[in-house]
Amino acid sequence: MTRIALCQIPVAEDPSANLSRALDALAEAAAGGAELAIFPEATLTRYGRRVTDLAQPLDGPFVTGLAAAAREHGLSVIAGVFEPVEDRVYNTAVAIGPSGSIEAAYRKIHLFDSFGARESELVAPGDTPVVVELAGLRVGLVTCYDIRFPELTRALVDLGAEVFAVIAAWGSGPMKEEHWTTLVRARAIENTTWVAAVGQAPNPEARDGFGIGRSLLVDPMGVIRTDMGPTPAVQTCEIDSQITIATRNAVPCLEHRRLPLGRS
Repeated sequence: MTRIALCQIPVAEDPSANLSRALDALAEAAAGGAELAIFPEATLTRYGRRVTDLAQPLDGPFVTGLAAAAREHGLSVIAGVFEPVEDRVYNTAVAIGPSGSIEAAYRKIHLFDSFGARESELVAPGDTPVVVELAGLRVGLVTCYDIRFPELTRALVDLGAEVFAVIAAWGSGPMKEEHWTTLVRARAIENTTWVAAVGQAPNPEARDGFGIGRSLLVDPMGVIRTDMGPTPAVQTCEIDSQITIATRNAVPCLEHRRLPLGRS
């Protein structure tokens, strides 16, 4: 089994305040025996017009601070940041190993130009699915709106993903929580794969509606093992690879595919 921590924290605009909050959560995760700590999308700073000013390269102070804490506590970390690129930013999930080294960076492919939002005005899309080995697991990286595109998680499972780490700043609104929980469970069921989905906790100082909490751990049968609700917290839980094996023996749907993989 692998112990992971779902770090459901609220996010402010100030990167230094967010780093301080993340470091406290990492210490709590380590105290709970976690080998991997997962933070939300946009942990660096909240979405907004200032993301292009507040974005940092991966060797900037925010990721460097996370890396130092990962090394101090001997655990791996996944967190959402914004990287500068030309006149926009990448919405990036950075994966850090227990030595503090950057093991992978996934740039969000599907941009949230929905429900009246226009992420593409500020964010440049990535184009490459990413699977990284952390804490003895092959982890497929997924960011927020990506969860609505099953071809991405199918590509990740074909690349060997044993768990999907879904980081999000999910928007509030009618049916939005239902979409979130349904989509996370669907990606687990159709791929017979664990899903660790971590969202921002609501920030009472923000008025943009992003961050509903509801971080989830869902097993390969679609059973919700952890649902954190809206309250800020760090929840340590376990991923059991034997459940994946048993599920795939009972429901070998990945072996039964007949149609070719579509465009992701």
